[in-house]
Amino acid sequence: MFTLSIEHAITDYPTWKGAFDGFAEARAQAGVQSQRIRRPVGDEHYLVIELDFSTREQAERFRRFLNNVIWTNDDASPALAGEAQVRVLEPVA
Repeated sequence: MFTLSIEHAITDYPTWKGAFDGFAEARAQAGVQSQRIRRPVGDEHYLVIELDFSTREQAERFRRFLNNVIWTNDDASPALAGEAQVRVLEPVA
């Protein structure tokens, strides 16, 4: 299992969540097997999203989709503030 870890600041959670939910089918087609949305305690304007994939290639492909399609379009990514920090995580134990 490989995890695409995404961290970024947001301006408004309900707006962000509406856009996130709108891409549920894209995530499913990309091979996302499970997902988690978290935020630091006391900081409602920062999110950590974890998307799990079977393969590293699927995670990398979805990262490219986010970088090239979603985050370059303000209409597709409302409520984002600043640059996202994105990494593919691999299991070690």
